[in-house]
Amino acid sequence: MQMPENRFKRALIEKRAQLGLWVGLADPYVAELLACVGYDWLLIDGEHAPNDLRSMLGQLQAVAPYGSSPVVRPPHDDPALIKQWLDIGAQSLLIPMVDTAEQAAGCVASTRYPPHGIRGVGSALARSSRWNQIDDYLHCADDQMCVLVQAETTRALANVGEIAAVDGVDGVFFGPADLSASMGLMGQPAHPKVQRAIVDGIASVVNAGKAAGVLAVDPAVARTYLDAGATFVAVGVDTSLLVQAARAKLQGVRTQPASQEASRGTGPSSQAY
Repeated sequence: MQMPENRFKRALIEKRAQLGLWVGLADPYVAELLACVGYDWLLIDGEHAPNDLRSMLGQLQAVAPYGSSPVVRPPHDDPALIKQWLDIGAQSLLIPMVDTAEQAAGCVASTRYPPHGIRGVGSALARSSRWNQIDDYLHCADDQMCVLVQAETTRALANVGEIAAVDGVDGVFFGPADLSASMGLMGQPAHPKVQRAIVDGIASVVNAGKAAGVLAVDPAVARTYLDAGATFVAVGVDTSLLVQAARAKLQGVRTQPASQEASRGTGPSSQAY
């Protein structure tokens, strides 16, 4: 059995723009539905969404047959948790709140086997190795790891060039929500100062030869970041899309004027549905 290629990592190396969606509903059925839509990547969130190891496993299994690459986000750079997520099959990780090059190097080490890192060896129990049925898994797994770190503070912005230059860091992702808070602009992720800081950060990452990413739910803002050189851009959040669609549906019915047939009680009965 051959090692699965990390298609997402390959796309970043080839500088092919990757459009993604945030997945926070924490359910394999939802993840599979979204994997059918056509996004290049899906961010399965374990930082703010209520995911545990089992629910993360279920979602990785659910999206596996489809073209959308899963990227998983742990709550923080915990080597033990990262080890577990790699063992259940994650190949691409987005690690939040990385402020320094030293911290970024630690994130990389958590994804590599010795002597290049500190990942524990337990491949006989691991889905990632297909329970030791992938040929030479222990020697080829490192090459398929994709480590993305999040720059979400002014401190991270000041260090972003050094962070991006760390060997083994494949990309730096800018988190506008936390970044705006760190800049004293809480709740204003699309503020011009925040956008300017992100555009400058993207340039630093690209100059280091790495991929830059960001979350931008406004299509115009997403295009701005893509034009600035971002390679992987998340353009929506599943929870927000559901809320917006549900509200729009309710509002549309509430504001629809009653037809004459309905007002006379002669319209179609709801029992027909």
